[in-house]
Amino acid sequence: MRGREILVLVILFFDVLATTSFAANVTYDHRALLIDGKRRVLISGSIHYPRSTPEMWPDLIQKSKDGGLDVIETYVFWNVHEPVRNQYNFEGRYDLVKFVKLAAEAGLYVHLRIGPYVCAEWNYGGFPLWLHFIPGIKFRTDNEPFKAEMQRFTEKIVDMVKQEKLYASQGGPIILSQIENEYGNVGSAYGPAAKTYINWAAKMAVSLDTGVPWVMCQQADAPDPIINTCNGFYCDQFTPNSNNKPKMWTENWSGWFLAFGGAVPYRPVEDLAFAVARFFQLGGTLQNYYMYHGGTNFGRTSGGPFISTSYDYDAPLDEYGLLRQPKWGHLKDLHKAVKLCEEAMIATEPTTTSPGPNLEATVYKTGSGLCAAFLANTATSDKTVTFNGNSYILPAWSVSILPDCKNVVLNTAKINSMTVIPSFTRQSLVGDVASSKALSSGWSWINEPVGISKKDAFVKPGLFEQINTTADKSDYLWYSLSTNINGDEPFLKDGTLTVLHVDSLGHGLHAFVNGKLAGSGTGKNGAKFSVDIPITVVPGKNTIDLLSLTAGLSNYGAFFDLVGAGITGPVKLMGQNGTTVDLSSQQWTYQIGLQGEDIGLTSGSSSQWISQPNLPTKQPLIWYKTSFDAPAGDEPVAIDFTGMGKGEAWVNGQSIGRYWPTNVSPNSGCTDSCNYRGAYNSNKCRTNCGKPSQTLYHVPRSWVKSSGNTLVLFEEVGGDPTQIAFATKQVGSLCSHVSESHPLPVDMWNTDSESGKRSGPVLSLACPHPNQVISSIKFASFGTPHGSCGNFSHGQCSSRSALSIVQKACVGSKSCSIGVSIKTFGDPCRGVEKSLAVEVSCK
Repeated sequence: MRGREILVLVILFFDVLATTSFAANVTYDHRALLIDGKRRVLISGSIHYPRSTPEMWPDLIQKSKDGGLDVIETYVFWNVHEPVRNQYNFEGRYDLVKFVKLAAEAGLYVHLRIGPYVCAEWNYGGFPLWLHFIPGIKFRTDNEPFKAEMQRFTEKIVDMVKQEKLYASQGGPIILSQIENEYGNVGSAYGPAAKTYINWAAKMAVSLDTGVPWVMCQQADAPDPIINTCNGFYCDQFTPNSNNKPKMWTENWSGWFLAFGGAVPYRPVEDLAFAVARFFQLGGTLQNYYMYHGGTNFGRTSGGPFISTSYDYDAPLDEYGLLRQPKWGHLKDLHKAVKLCEEAMIATEPTTTSPGPNLEATVYKTGSGLCAAFLANTATSDKTVTFNGNSYILPAWSVSILPDCKNVVLNTAKINSMTVIPSFTRQSLVGDVASSKALSSGWSWINEPVGISKKDAFVKPGLFEQINTTADKSDYLWYSLSTNINGDEPFLKDGTLTVLHVDSLGHGLHAFVNGKLAGSGTGKNGAKFSVDIPITVVPGKNTIDLLSLTAGLSNYGAFFDLVGAGITGPVKLMGQNGTTVDLSSQQWTYQIGLQGEDIGLTSGSSSQWISQPNLPTKQPLIWYKTSFDAPAGDEPVAIDFTGMGKGEAWVNGQSIGRYWPTNVSPNSGCTDSCNYRGAYNSNKCRTNCGKPSQTLYHVPRSWVKSSGNTLVLFEEVGGDPTQIAFATKQVGSLCSHVSESHPLPVDMWNTDSESGKRSGPVLSLACPHPNQVISSIKFASFGTPHGSCGNFSHGQCSSRSALSIVQKACVGSKSCSIGVSIKTFGDPCRGVEKSLAVEVSCK
């Protein structure tokens, strides 16, 4: 018995060793990365560690591996790691080493994109704001102060990673590093210094001796030995700048980011799969999804400006870490199909021919008999192609993958994976609405003073740019002025209204006159804007308090670091009779941030909170606080901020980000059913028009206790916190729609074509949680059903036995599989291609 225990321990030891010990030698040739001398076809996905929590990381990484990923890719975010020069933070969500080690424990490689400029829709592109104030500095060019700081931080990260032995050259998981980021998109603006800067950055990175290759994305002139890589929606036509470098795709955009004031973007999985298959068809050997899990812009980390708190990105793993189906499942099948071709792909060069207009056949064939083929139809209509003596139907905008050059294992336009319709269950935040105790009794509040309230306020003549003044210590900067208006001023005659005219660089402002909110304004996408606000002034002293706000600093473009914000004027009083008084050059009093920020209201622990029945609502500049119990269960939690205006929220002292449910998307430009055929762009497929860009805000489960939690809000413009509700995310319905012409599921792949023909396509469904079973069949039809998940309907042709057959196969089981053929259902209409559509519920 004791000997058996020792044997088990030895097996476990070597099992752990096998998942955590990596190759020692990573190189590359013209076809691929070589790991220990062997070319590899690699599937990668981006997960940014600060956009989730350490408690979420293991699950996200495991789901990535289950989805067929080989590599996790992440940026390194300078501003969170060095918020003050030479003061570092690698704790909690910023524990880069822990994140990399968790990927290693799961058996995945890592691509570390140090940058240190990251873009990423991240505040200031990932640069710390203190960098801006170094004398003589110019970002991202041949500038000595900048290069010194960039090198110092890059060395800091590389040394830290080396100390933990995380590079593959040390037996760790990191097989690639990146220096700079998409500089080729903006380099021309920096003139001749751009070239010398890029050459310096490449030389500096290589000198750090990581033992793994370095890449530069979107950098056509990346000097050897740096690999230049492609970013975009499609990279099949990309060619590296040297015949000695492999074709690599560092950012395949799985969707697009959401901005406050914008509709919600999405990218159909048929198009995403098409792009991936085309890339591997035409010689690519490493591609990365940006994002595989997008996550959440907690705190004030979102850039833009106006990038939303949600960074869901329509990724295969949604903002909460749940599988987005069918995207996750269809891509998983695609990854398996590509890997079935790997041995042929790495052994030889592709040969591509054109069997007809908009048709391509690419073959990887070796002398030893290995053969894999990709058949592509880049037209927007279906076509039939003859290949190797066989006829294949190619749907529009699709690629068929043939691992044996004969049988189709997958077509990118034909989805075998199930679709999941999520649902949110809402419940009151503070008690039972029906109880006699008023909801408002659960809330307390503190008014944020209008104008100057802090001892560190200062007086200066003229109007100051905001970012240079606040150093981004807060979203807020007060500009305050007292001005005397004589009784005989034209402004006061005939009862005419005065107009307050304000010019701002962005992003938004609220104007208070004599302590009352007079009006507000925001710049579209953070651009410059002007407001003309009718106001009433009184004889004598009048106060004008302008609260200027930022909503994430610029993160992209040449010289983005110099894009300003705040009220730079002019600020004028204008009478209807043409009288104008320019206030711009007067003595303004400035206050950086809010009083509530300084006295720690975000933690909820102040003794100044007011608890009375008459809760003030629909009023600007109010801090609110309540206690709450977490929703039962383990489903992801969000807070629905419907009823609120704009502000920031904290749960137990942790900022869940900016909320802005009153920022509504345009009324046009959306489609719930986007045609995936034809080239995709970020504006092609959008939903949620005419509605708030974001109402639900993620609260990580690890941030809440079962009871006794504190929620604090700062409301800028006015809202009713009693309308706030919890929302827990569940699976509403599972669906699948599979036709007679679908290939077998990839898991059933067999090179024996006759076996495939006998088996036929299969529809499979599985409840997502271990303790769930399929409880009911909402819809089942074999014949010519149409519609989409949640909206199926019977066609003219429909088998009468479909519902009973599906019920028998599925109800009461965690999962079920049903053959899609007339053998199973009979033939309700001869000579017509039939399909099976099913929608079920799980309990």
